[in-house]
Amino acid sequence: MSRSVWGSSSRREPSGPRPPPPAWKMPEQSNDYRVVVFGAGGVGKSSLVLRFVKGTFRDTYIPTIEDTYRQVISCDKSVCTLQITDTTGSHQFPAMQRLSISKGHAFILVFSVTSKQSLEELGPIYQLIVQIKGSVEDIPVMLVGNKCDETQREVDTREAQAVAREWKCAFMETSAKMNYNVKELFQELLTLETRRNMSLNIDGKRSSKQKRTDRIKGKCVLM
Repeated sequence: MSRSVWGSSSRREPSGPRPPPPAWKMPEQSNDYRVVVFGAGGVGKSSLVLRFVKGTFRDTYIPTIEDTYRQVISCDKSVCTLQITDTTGSHQFPAMQRLSISKGHAFILVFSVTSKQSLEELGPIYQLIVQIKGSVEDIPVMLVGNKCDETQREVDTREAQAVAREWKCAFMETSAKMNYNVKELFQELLTLETRRNMSLNIDGKRSSKQKRTDRIKGKCVLM
């Protein structure tokens, strides 16, 4: 009697319940950028992030302690992942602020053009970034004037530009409500970060080449 080919290699399934599949976790990649958003309560930080990530806008103000979002974006013919941390507008969590700054690659400082006080409140945040990071000249920082669709302004564009020059950072006006300059904001920030990485890579290659040259010449180089 011929044996069926399909039944010639039967396999017994293990008895008992199957173990659950391993939890999937997104790998930490070199092209993952951690962007931290700071600003006083009510300036529209969450609205900017939600407009960019989900394409939605909410009129009601809901206080945030800290939320993190991930968004894939194309930049310079490559695909990058933005990890966006929407921080609290309250000053009651200084430890969380310091931790967010220490882990951040780039920073968005948001104020409302309808509130001069919201711009002034960014000063201590900026100083804290300088204190923790050492210098902002090598870190992408964007000063953002949100709610530029409003007519009752307290902060003139030129005044905000002067602050940005003093802080040595970029400046942009946005409107989360009208979806104005929202995508451009994150795109520009990522472009600044990419250029910084390219500059660091170039400087690193030059430094390595110089070290090899010094060793050939018999110089002592401290690593």
